[in-house]
Amino acid sequence: MRNRNGGLAVSPVLVGAVTVLVIIVAVFLAYNANNGLPFVSTYDLKARLPNADALVKANEVRIGGARVGVVKSVVPVQLKNGKVEAEITLSLDKSAEPVPNDSTIEVRPKSPLGLKYLQITPGSSTVGFKAGETIPVRYAKPEPGDIDKFFDMFNAPTRTAIQRNLAGFGNALAGRGPQLNEALGALRGLVEEGEPAAATLVAPGTNFGGFFRALEDLSATVAPVAQEQASMFAVLDQTFAAFAHVSSPYIEETIEKGPPTLETVNAGLPRINPFLHDTARFFTALRPGAKALAETSPIIAASLRAGIPALNNSPVLNNQLLPTAEALVAFQDAEGTMTGLQLLTDLNKNLEAPLRYITPAQTTCNYFAETFDQIASASGQGNQYGRWLNFISFAPPEGPNSESGQAAAPANGPEPRNHLHYNPLPATGAPGQARGCEAGNAEYVRGKTVIGPAPKTFSTSTVEVKGGQEESKGGESGSEGGGK
Repeated sequence: MRNRNGGLAVSPVLVGAVTVLVIIVAVFLAYNANNGLPFVSTYDLKARLPNADALVKANEVRIGGARVGVVKSVVPVQLKNGKVEAEITLSLDKSAEPVPNDSTIEVRPKSPLGLKYLQITPGSSTVGFKAGETIPVRYAKPEPGDIDKFFDMFNAPTRTAIQRNLAGFGNALAGRGPQLNEALGALRGLVEEGEPAAATLVAPGTNFGGFFRALEDLSATVAPVAQEQASMFAVLDQTFAAFAHVSSPYIEETIEKGPPTLETVNAGLPRINPFLHDTARFFTALRPGAKALAETSPIIAASLRAGIPALNNSPVLNNQLLPTAEALVAFQDAEGTMTGLQLLTDLNKNLEAPLRYITPAQTTCNYFAETFDQIASASGQGNQYGRWLNFISFAPPEGPNSESGQAAAPANGPEPRNHLHYNPLPATGAPGQARGCEAGNAEYVRGKTVIGPAPKTFSTSTVEVKGGQEESKGGESGSEGGGK
């Protein structure tokens, strides 16, 4: 008979049924906990990523490090251009609604074992994504360097190379403890001595920061040829393999003799320093000559080309000069030769002073050549029986002290033509004189007696070349009053 006062608690079957139901509900809730609790309202979004990077269903979604939802699905989506993106469906808590439409998303590692989660970094926009909208792929931040990818670089060839490097460095350092201790002890002195150099290096005037910026630009410039550089390093392996064949004893002896060589250089540099200083001054002094040489190099080249035939014929000329040289030696050894040369030397010394004044008359003004040319021209006229000189007689001007007779003073008028013009020492560029050719080029001043330098000189030359012919310039200026 049923006990009415016991209720449900006295029925073992009913208690077992309730217990089983509770366990089934708990298992169901635990199984679906990662996908969200049932009968709970959620904020669903979609997001596009260039690469899901091992993100799977039920991975967490975090904002500021706090879990705000889960990943419901990850599916690949092929675009029209052929590229493939990952589309992720997110189930977020209502507390995260709305996510600003300038927020960024990023796949982050949750553990070193490869577990990932999706990080949402909210933006500053006041407008958010509505439920069901898709976060564009442009808001997916670049993929970070995860630790699993870091370990991926240590593949079998890399591990083998590291082992070889460690063995090589170990063999290189084995038994060299005293040398390493000496190097570390000398490092302090290097740092102390290098402090002024380091201060100069980081001074604002050296633009040390600009060096690194330029280095960055250089790296960006050589980045397109990284493959070629990698090939170069691969080829260097063959080069070092060739060095390995001569490493013993040649390279070993070179390294062994390096320290004595450096000591010798350090001892010799102070002695060489004065020579280097004088060499720098010498090359500085050579700069004007080098500049002039650059300007005259075409002429020198033409001279060298013209001199080659002359040099080829010089042996014949040298053979012909041998008798002449022997005759000169015999003349030198002859009695009285040295006395004559001494007298000639004395004569040259005596003539030095007058020649200093006479020489410019020819070198500057061409007076002697012009004189002989005029004499030859005057005496070159005649007939078959002989030559004669042409001349014209004219009456001198009348007046006191006229040149027609004896006078007590230079001609001084009263007629405009009765004036004497005379320069006893015309300028020719002689010592103490201005460079010019007064004789034959002086301006005739009418109505005035001029004794000495003329008030004006027309030219510094007495001969002018016109049409390939030489013409005298003195005739025109001396045509008026030239007889004076």
